[in-house]
Amino acid sequence: MDAITPGPLAPEVLDRDDLKRALAEHDFAAAFSLIKKWGGLSQNRIASACQLTPGKVSTIISGQQQVTSFDVICRIADGLRIPGSMVGLADRPWEGQPDGPDSPTPPATRSTGNGPWHRATTVHLAADLTRSDLVMDRRAATRALAGAALSGAALLDSLEGWLQHPPTAEAQRGRSRIGHQEVEELAATARAFRAWDHRFGGGLRHKAVVGQLNEVAGHLEDKQEPSVEQGLFRVMAYLGGTAATMAWDSGLHKQAQNYYLLALRAAHAGGDAAFGANVLAGMARQMLYQDRPQDALELVRLAQKGARKAASPRIRSMLHTREAWAYAAMGRSAAFRRATDEAAEALAAAEGEDPYRIAYFDKAELAGVTGGRLLDMARSDPQQHAEAAAENIRDALATRGAVADRSHALDLIGLAECHFLMGDVTGP
Repeated sequence: MDAITPGPLAPEVLDRDDLKRALAEHDFAAAFSLIKKWGGLSQNRIASACQLTPGKVSTIISGQQQVTSFDVICRIADGLRIPGSMVGLADRPWEGQPDGPDSPTPPATRSTGNGPWHRATTVHLAADLTRSDLVMDRRAATRALAGAALSGAALLDSLEGWLQHPPTAEAQRGRSRIGHQEVEELAATARAFRAWDHRFGGGLRHKAVVGQLNEVAGHLEDKQEPSVEQGLFRVMAYLGGTAATMAWDSGLHKQAQNYYLLALRAAHAGGDAAFGANVLAGMARQMLYQDRPQDALELVRLAQKGARKAASPRIRSMLHTREAWAYAAMGRSAAFRRATDEAAEALAAAEGEDPYRIAYFDKAELAGVTGGRLLDMARSDPQQHAEAAAENIRDALATRGAVADRSHALDLIGLAECHFLMGDVTGP
């Protein structure tokens, strides 16, 4: 075993209780120290095996940096030949195969963002991500809270595959294990989970959503007819989007971004450009909460370019509100008004029923989002924006349906703040 072609750890090392415990808890400071002591690997060899720099390994061992990245955990497992189950991943592609120096890990399993936009990549990503999530204990969850979402070029460059044409489904894959009725039942479950989250929020059914997502990934690992496969990828996209918002509500921002990336890849594989635009809008929202308005604008433009004719007027309206939000964060009030007017114009052109995943965006939602952004600007200039913010929020409160409990509560809080900024402490 040399520094550039690492082999597996000896079975007796992997069988140590202290190493098992450290790996299960994602305590890689302890795990690397034990691997150095009992496995005979230097820091340089560990770094080479895991595609890390020696300095990065040193900071991990010293406790200065924790490993929370899904990508890095995969590289550690694959480089050191640690079975996936020991670190909360699905079985790795090399498990069950003879070990040897020339059995490299497929690139598709190495990254949540930069891997090729192939169907198999998306399925492996879903299996690994959900498996890791389902077995996460309290200590791992605490560390995950500290994980920072990607931004800037590291995020935007990884999304270029969205603009490529979806890969052609394999012909004659064989008879499907499941039929269209089962796919529709899975889609109905995805809609139910989404409705629950829209109404209550808070990630209360996160594990149920992740479990269902794991099951869909399992179906996609089997042979399916192209039409069934496409339907399953669309269900995966819807569930991934819901898992992302639930993780977001729980404060797991890096995990939320991983699910957004999975949802976008699944929408791409399923040929659902409209939902992909919706996912990118969610990612833009995440950037806005991280004070990255320029990144948010880039994501909105990526959504608009990728969706093209697939975007209904309602989706275009929603994307314009994300654009307006970014301008508000930049203090560009004129650009904010222009984008808001474009959102209202697009929504006025919406006719008939849109898919459930965007049907929530109606006049009430537009008024609430506009009021919220005006409130953001009113905190710096209450005389200019507070009254307009209150007017829009009142419109949202008057027209929201009963299923929007969370939004209704947020509107009330926002309206109270508007009145405070206007000097009216008696309330609305």
